[in-house]
Amino acid sequence: MKIILILYMCSMSTGACLPPYEWPTEFKDPYSCSVAGYEEAAKKLKEIGPVEVNKYNLSITFSCNKIATT
Repeated sequence: MKIILILYMCSMSTGACLPPYEWPTEFKDPYSCSVAGYEEAAKKLKEIGPVEVNKYNLSITFSCNKIATT
């Protein structure tokens, strides 16, 4: 099983979202994908900083999706 991580950055004020970002690395299981999702979302929010995050009411969510393998 291979799993891809998709990150979504949205403004909670307007509901507007940037296009989803597909993480370039595949994961072998849901656990490793979920841990990476939380870590990368936190890292990106810290990179943006509290002023911009609070100004635009930003949130980052993610999903881990199974992909078909042949």
